[in-house]
Amino acid sequence: MGAATSIGIVGGGQLAWMLAEAARRRGVELHVQTPGPGDPAVALASSVVQADVRDVAATRELAGRCSAISFENEWVDLDGLAALAADGVCFLPSLDALRPLVCKRSQRELLQRLNLPSPAWFVLEQVLPVAADPDPGAEATPQQPPTPSGPALPAGFAYPVMAKAASGGYDGKGTAVLRSDADLEALLQRVDPAGWIVEEFVAFEQELAVVAARDQLGQVECLPIVQTHQHQQVCDWVLAPAEAGHALQQAVRNIAASLLTALDYVGVLSIEFFYGPRGLMINELAPRTHNSGHYSIEACDSSQFDLQLLSVSGAALPEPRLQAPGALMVNLLGFEQRSADDPASAYEGPRQQLSALPDAHLHWYGKAGSSLGRKLGHITLLLREHDPAARREEAMQRLDQVRAIWPLPPGPASPDLS
Repeated sequence: MGAATSIGIVGGGQLAWMLAEAARRRGVELHVQTPGPGDPAVALASSVVQADVRDVAATRELAGRCSAISFENEWVDLDGLAALAADGVCFLPSLDALRPLVCKRSQRELLQRLNLPSPAWFVLEQVLPVAADPDPGAEATPQQPPTPSGPALPAGFAYPVMAKAASGGYDGKGTAVLRSDADLEALLQRVDPAGWIVEEFVAFEQELAVVAARDQLGQVECLPIVQTHQHQQVCDWVLAPAEAGHALQQAVRNIAASLLTALDYVGVLSIEFFYGPRGLMINELAPRTHNSGHYSIEACDSSQFDLQLLSVSGAALPEPRLQAPGALMVNLLGFEQRSADDPASAYEGPRQQLSALPDAHLHWYGKAGSSLGRKLGHITLLLREHDPAARREEAMQRLDQVRAIWPLPPGPASPDLS
């Protein structure tokens, strides 16, 4: 099949903006549906349908401008879009492939069906208090009414546990660490338990991630496996490649290929892992390009955005390769509260200093305003050391350079890589 030269994207944030940059380099028209005239992708898009991303009528208009539609994030109205798919609109990945991925509960159910390693979990509804059964041989009296039993973890689980909103949560939003029955009861009082899951707390040595893609002919390719680090549950930095032996790398790639093939998925899928005493465990899936793959823009001969464009357009995927011994990507999180920044001038001094660092590539998303911890941009620093231990030391030195210019927002300090 010939490669399409016109693609639609539902969403206009920084992921769509970087996709639009890649589309321009490849001569692909990229049309976006996004609500804000100042959203990052608007300036580079071939055209814009200004509407909420869940506006199905607007997506129909978008479909009239392109040959295939993909998504910036998973917060889409699958049921509403089904009518468009029935009318012949091409969505890639397909709506059927997306359906098990758009919420954390269905992700966990998918992983169970495929027998892929992931944390033990249960639905929060499972711990709703129930009235204790009275003693069948005794009569309840006004002085001794039946008493309700309080919430408690199911058998096999122990505190602490991690509670997660099944949908809508990101960058630490929609999560809660539960350390006691009192925490559990407090959560039940403030959320709809039908919309939450609870997972075991996994002991890990490293957090790993991989961005994988599958084209329309079924070929699967993966970017190098990376190590990630979080600050207050927001991605802080990414080191590529991760220090991973051949067996571990092969296990990650096998998991990615199994998922993509089982779903008949076309496009980019990002997988986050815990790695520790129990081996690999899948933490979360993201049916899109991902923060953990941003380093690939400069560090690889085909970036995650190239892979997305090629797979959706119908082209064959190349095997992406590192063009440098390694790379460190550092997120630039808002460290000051600014509600009315001019995006072009915000943090101008620190941005200039970062741009002047050797082998540094700054990406500024142009968002209006700044809040503590908000992703405003990222910087990728190419690494020169070939030896893994020396490269890790080099990465730490480069991270220190960035943090001297751009501090983390208030919160626990970020530990080093050692």
